[in-house]
Amino acid sequence: MTRHALGATALLVAAGSLIPLVYLVIRAFERGPDPVIALLTRPRTAELALATVVLVVIVTALSMVVGVALAWLTTRTDLPGRRGWAIALAAPLAIPSYVSGYVWIADFAALAGLPGAVLVLTTACYPLVMLPVAAALSTGDAGTVDVARTLGHSVLRTTLTVEMRRVWPAAAAGGLLAALYTMSDFGAVALMRYEAFTIGVYSAYRGGFDRTAAAVLGMILVVLAVSVTLLERRVRRGATARVGSGVDTYLAPITLRGMRSPALLVVVSVVAVGVIYPAVGLVGWMVRSLRRSLDVADVLATTAATVQLSAIAAIVVAVLAFPVALFAARSTSTAARFAESATYVAHGLPGITIALAMVFVGIRLLPGVYQTQGLLIIAYAVLFLPLAVGSTRAAIAASPVALEEVSRTLGRGGLSTTLRVTLPIAAPGMIAGAALVFVTVAKELPATLMLRPRGVDTLATELWSTTQVLRYGEAAPYALALIAVSAVPTLLLTRVMTPPVHRARELRP
Repeated sequence: MTRHALGATALLVAAGSLIPLVYLVIRAFERGPDPVIALLTRPRTAELALATVVLVVIVTALSMVVGVALAWLTTRTDLPGRRGWAIALAAPLAIPSYVSGYVWIADFAALAGLPGAVLVLTTACYPLVMLPVAAALSTGDAGTVDVARTLGHSVLRTTLTVEMRRVWPAAAAGGLLAALYTMSDFGAVALMRYEAFTIGVYSAYRGGFDRTAAAVLGMILVVLAVSVTLLERRVRRGATARVGSGVDTYLAPITLRGMRSPALLVVVSVVAVGVIYPAVGLVGWMVRSLRRSLDVADVLATTAATVQLSAIAAIVVAVLAFPVALFAARSTSTAARFAESATYVAHGLPGITIALAMVFVGIRLLPGVYQTQGLLIIAYAVLFLPLAVGSTRAAIAASPVALEEVSRTLGRGGLSTTLRVTLPIAAPGMIAGAALVFVTVAKELPATLMLRPRGVDTLATELWSTTQVLRYGEAAPYALALIAVSAVPTLLLTRVMTPPVHRARELRP
């Protein structure tokens, strides 16, 4: 693929990602600028903005602290069973935030508000930081660690000044996803009755079908998403890794000694809060349910529909993400930066906004795909493209461009080099991105509720419809099936992003 063709393809994908932004601008200004100004200056808008910023800052900060600490414990120390703990700690990816929210708010009503929203969203988001940081720590440069140790630095100081500084870009990238996830979440904040922008958008649309107000609030979310994306880019700028034959990834595990028990307590506590308690709560709902019969056929059919939609979306998103990731990794141009950043805009919007944009497109531009599976897949691609772009870009950027140049000097064309050299290099990142998209699509609720074809139900929509009428026992089988469906790609994602660390001599504090 030539440079111009690559750039054109990446920009085309980026333009598709901006469809929701175009929709928001059209809807917001269809009655002129005066209603927009009035909505922007009302106190309610300021309250929603402040509440959203507070939630995003707290959840992102906690996710980064917890994610980095757990990645270090499971990757760089002699924590007993660290490989198994790494898998267990990634399990919250398989549990929808609204499922955890149901369990916690049902048993602890006092959590309603900011505390409950922070608890549920932090447990849902910290794996987004933990996995990329663990991958970076697993492939670290042991030479710089040894140099720091020979200069008399303690293990703690070496970790903070050498290793953490090197993996900071990975942590920032995970923090970006956590921030965007928090901005766009609807289920958890709705259950915890926390007034964030997503609640404002939903209320504006549902209460009076005021799409202008919903569009204006959505535009504010776009501004927040772009601001967070630019902040992450600034953090990542200038970060480099030493590559080549001089890199030694033979990292020795650090002996925890007297800190082993406290470290295990921390890990067990996180797993208990994020995985065990929600799972036990679901089983309890099912056991306590007055309904003893279980429609196994309906659960299996819904599971099959969920798997099909998630698999198709994962493949489509992985394919669309590849040219954007390659363009961003191999070019420093403004167009490359724009293409990558544009894919993150929609990820910070609530699913209902994306769904409304797709309804607009389906009715006005593509009536043939309206209320079809195709339009739903397009919505998934717009929503979750960043999940695949980030991991694919990281895989490509970690390999020297000289490999592609050698291929071209041997007579291979641009397309042949891309398929035979670049694509295999990007494969691990593409697999990780596809697995993450699969898990996220399986859990997605607002866009699926609005865009699914008639007669098509997913585990998320069935779970929502049964819990809305307080039939928690009937909802439990669908929730458990959703967790089971998400568990396999979550395990694959964990294995891809946290390769085993070689055993070597131990480093003692």
